[in-house]
Amino acid sequence: MTVTLPAQAVIGRRVEFAYYRDQTTFLPGIITAITDDPASLRVRLDGKRNNLACRPDYDGIRYLDQVIPVPALPMGVFTPTAEDFGGITYADVPVCWLDDEDIVILTGDPDAARAALVAYCKAQDIDPEYAEDPLTAAWARFEWQPEDAESDWQVRFDGEDVDGAVQVHYLPAV
Repeated sequence: MTVTLPAQAVIGRRVEFAYYRDQTTFLPGIITAITDDPASLRVRLDGKRNNLACRPDYDGIRYLDQVIPVPALPMGVFTPTAEDFGGITYADVPVCWLDDEDIVILTGDPDAARAALVAYCKAQDIDPEYAEDPLTAAWARFEWQPEDAESDWQVRFDGEDVDGAVQVHYLPAV
């Protein structure tokens, strides 16, 4: 089944998008690409790195008048925030479980790192003994990845003398 694109469906068109579950909150974004599949519009919401796929006739999309060049995604080294770690903090510290199962805690303070790890383990129903493993202090360099990458960013533990490195604690996967 093919969907006819309305004249407003062009790359660079500013839009407002509402998730199906919440049609009352429309979020600003931009059309970044148009594909051949039924959910042919790729919409990047403002402040996000990933595109959403939606049908051009979806009730939750409003086409705005403004058409602009699609802004490039920021690339390179960055200092992460709680939002980059999923938006949730544990004992007021951002914590992230990486794909390789290392846990990265965004603080250089060992006491704050330990408290965040304990809170994270409780919140995730992880055996409390796991939180007793020794944390490793490290310097980490976070880098944005291209839009089509498996994850928004990657982390490397290169040492404190590397540009953009921030001090973290992590619990390596066993």
